[in-house]
Amino acid sequence: MRYKFLPEALIALAPNKGFVIDGESEIKNVTWNENVTPSDIPTDENIIKKCEELQDDYDSKKYQRDRADAYPSWQDQMDLLYHGGIDALKAELKKTKDKYPKPE
Repeated sequence: MRYKFLPEALIALAPNKGFVIDGESEIKNVTWNENVTPSDIPTDENIIKKCEELQDDYDSKKYQRDRADAYPSWQDQMDLLYHGGIDALKAELKKTKDKYPKPE
């Protein structure tokens, strides 16, 4: 099975241990450097769990990515601030926040 966050999971579980992923992001394609001892290598179960945690965290922040794409550029925000003041800027930003609310 492919895991989008496999490299990040391996780094989190075995920091400073070298590895190579040859091909698709699948556990079977991971080769650990020769200086890594077997006790340093996380179990497949731990790797899968960490990948799922990282995916859940990524999914929970979709609203942030949506907002970042929808906000006016910083140049437009500065122009709005200059011409309309802080209340105009806050009103404009609120439109995006309302469109992409933060999940509770």
